[in-house]
Amino acid sequence: MMHTLQVLAFSFSNLLITKSSIKMNIGWIGLGTMGVPMATQLLKAGYQLTVYNRSEGKASVLEASGATVAASPQSLIEKTDVVIVMVTDDQAIRAVFEGENGLLNASTSGRTIINMSTVSPAISKEMSEKCKTIGFEYLDAPVSGSVKQAETSQLAIMVGGDQTVFDSVKPILETMGKMAVLVGAVGAGNYAKLAINSLLALYTQGLAETILFANQNGVRSEDLLNLINNAAISNVFTKIKGDAILNDNFQPAFTLKNIVKDLRLAKDDGLESPLAKTALASFEQAEESYGNEDLIAIIKALK
Repeated sequence: MMHTLQVLAFSFSNLLITKSSIKMNIGWIGLGTMGVPMATQLLKAGYQLTVYNRSEGKASVLEASGATVAASPQSLIEKTDVVIVMVTDDQAIRAVFEGENGLLNASTSGRTIINMSTVSPAISKEMSEKCKTIGFEYLDAPVSGSVKQAETSQLAIMVGGDQTVFDSVKPILETMGKMAVLVGAVGAGNYAKLAINSLLALYTQGLAETILFANQNGVRSEDLLNLINNAAISNVFTKIKGDAILNDNFQPAFTLKNIVKDLRLAKDDGLESPLAKTALASFEQAEESYGNEDLIAIIKALK
């Protein structure tokens, strides 16, 4: 009898372990500069992954690593438990959610959609309401960090939405980032991201102006950056962007045109401070010539 109980206990224990090790099937939409390394972290963690991208060729890298490719957002959400969206702007969000064969056309319910794009709080609130009507949950969860942080799961993730929904997908988010924090209701994640990116723009503009002022007065960029990086105001961003300036490397980790987009979104939501207005005007002026380069290319526009 004791032996039988031990066998049953062992079998039940194994069943619990097996169930706890089963991971959700995740859908991923948007395989741009950030999308590919972020989705790759999910594959590495053992999640089943189904991907969709409007430009079909970009999915081949993840398909070679074990992902399944869906023909549309609609077919993707019908095959998955959680869908993550990482696209460029509000227009792309509308296409993914409301376009032909979009997410909201799916004949299913009970799915969770995590929108990790940097978009307006208004469109998050709108899509959240539309998701509710068909039985989907919605979180906005933009990230702070660039390609390197995405490749090493060191992103900071700010989330807006329901606490219970957040708790259910937090392990997924923590696979891609060093922290995931619920900051409020739907839209709050987007507000937090716009605040952070506004500071990013101000800092980038300030760094460029500081270097140019030093150069105009006979101080070499490398000497000034060495001093800054060993002073109380040193930070990782200055080191990375300082190296980019010294190496004349303006390959985009985050494009100048995208910081313009985010500053405009922040302005639309009430950011009208003197520094924000100046930064927006400066980056807008630089966008035509340097929009597809890294945002630190503002230094070239200011020369």
